[in-house]
Amino acid sequence: MQNKEKRLTIGVLSDLTHCKIETIRYYEKIAIFPKPPRTEGGHRIYSENHMKRLIFIRRGRDLGFSLEEIRALLRLVDGGDNTCGQVQEITLHHLGDIRRKIVDLKKLEKMLAHISSQCEGGVVPECPILDALFKKK
Repeated sequence: MQNKEKRLTIGVLSDLTHCKIETIRYYEKIAIFPKPPRTEGGHRIYSENHMKRLIFIRRGRDLGFSLEEIRALLRLVDGGDNTCGQVQEITLHHLGDIRRKIVDLKKLEKMLAHISSQCEGGVVPECPILDALFKKK
């Protein structure tokens, strides 16, 4: 008995990975996701390996990795000689970015709380929130 690999259409692949069809095509266009073979009628036919790679990309995006960071991780996987240290380096760099964003978001939260606390919510045309947006830092 032969081991036949599943052949998935783009619609099925989209459903299984919760990734939009347009996104799958975009990933193919930017070459982060391999283009699949096509049927004689021109339809894309994806394999389980395509599905695994798309899940990897989607999970990476869910964790906030940029496409370039995911591309670097995939190069390590595809090269076959990746080390945990190389993966850790990329991850720690990303973690630093996340931590910087958290600091910025906390500053933004304080600023918006301060601005909104100055507003009485009245019907007058003067608005301290709008005034604050027009001011330079």
